[in-house]
Amino acid sequence: MTSMSRARVARRIAAGAAYGGGGIGLAGAAAVGLLLAEVRLARRHVGNGADHRVPQADGLYGPAYAVPGEPPLRLVLLGDSTAAGQGVHRAGQTPGALLASGLAAVAERPVRLRNVAVTGARSDDLDRQVSLVLADPAQPPDICVIMVGANDVTHRMPPTRSVRHLSAAVRRLRTAGAEVVVGTCPDLGTIEPVQQPLRWLARRTSRQLAAAQTIGVVGQGGRTVSLGDLLGPEFEANPRELFGPDNYHPSAEGYATAAMAVLPTVCAALGLWPAEEERPDVSRREGFLPVARAAAEAASEAGTEVAAALPTGPRGPWALLKRRRRRRVSATEPAPVRTVT
Repeated sequence: MTSMSRARVARRIAAGAAYGGGGIGLAGAAAVGLLLAEVRLARRHVGNGADHRVPQADGLYGPAYAVPGEPPLRLVLLGDSTAAGQGVHRAGQTPGALLASGLAAVAERPVRLRNVAVTGARSDDLDRQVSLVLADPAQPPDICVIMVGANDVTHRMPPTRSVRHLSAAVRRLRTAGAEVVVGTCPDLGTIEPVQQPLRWLARRTSRQLAAAQTIGVVGQGGRTVSLGDLLGPEFEANPRELFGPDNYHPSAEGYATAAMAVLPTVCAALGLWPAEEERPDVSRREGFLPVARAAAEAASEAGTEVAAALPTGPRGPWALLKRRRRRRVSATEPAPVRTVT
């Protein structure tokens, strides 16, 4: 599917989500029967050897940066098993811990992490998760990172419904004063047990949903980072290194790669990134685009950020597409300093 075609589909899904339209199928009904047997086969393989326990990473990161009278930054993760960190064994290997320690280092300020993500969650669980996050109005988060969408695809949730729930969650968090960064639906076509033609369909549907998620999130004042096939080439070259024991969730090295793609956007949302980095860099093919086109391009290139720019233009709202430089972090680096309180 071309970028322009994906932009048109994403616009339709986002419009349906905004106006309460019915489900726009990500896959034709005729293809579903053909793929059911393969889905069942893939699901039998996915999960073999899996450990469903998720390390508890909540706590204070970077306590050495504490200054009397200055509260720590509050970082919250919401979403599914990818946000929770399923597939690793140590708290310091989870994406929440990696983001919290990285943010503390950039801000030179302690970061208090809370993770309310749930393994198996779909976008319709975000309302419950957001309610947990906002239960204490005296302690609103400074920034929230949401990773969701994979289970929406595998459970065939209508994309309009998926985007509607995500947009509502972003709106509630932004209204409460939190910055929001969403890691959009990953490319399920990179999962090792998935074979053709399911692999092709998984890639197509994942990218369609990711583009529609971007339109919905940017419309509510959030930012997105495409997870897409961020790890795709590495998964294919080193599947035992970058997949966890269940061949579905990332390993520690995989989570480190994903977290470092999201961290620059988290820092930028909080005004912590260098000012010169906020200007579009033509050499990196950055610039202002209609939001649907920016969403489609981001879905095709992992690690790409999309943020709101001009509220209106010749073809509707515009967005800034950024390809931020990021530092590769190895899972063998020392675990982040954390205080559990």
